Amino acid sequence: MKTTASELNPFSLMMEPELVLQTMERSEQLRGLRRHKLRPLDKPLIPYTKEALAARAAFDAAIDADDFEDHANSFLLN
Repeated sequence: MKTTASELNPFSLMMEPELVLQTMERSEQLRGLRRHKLRPLDKPLIPYTKEALAARAAFDAAIDADDFEDHANSFLLN
């Protein structure tokens, strides 16, 4: 039978997923956590201004217009 110290060893837990589930079910700390869903990506916290959107569009256009093949060919040793 395994000791408690070896059961809580993170490296041994990685090798035995069923032991991980058993340990999680017995954990008082995990059971004591409050559960609620956070959705931070649903909407931006800072609204974008028209200037910021225009600057982003200009930057994207500059990247799209750049000829990367010329840059790539300059790095080739041939």
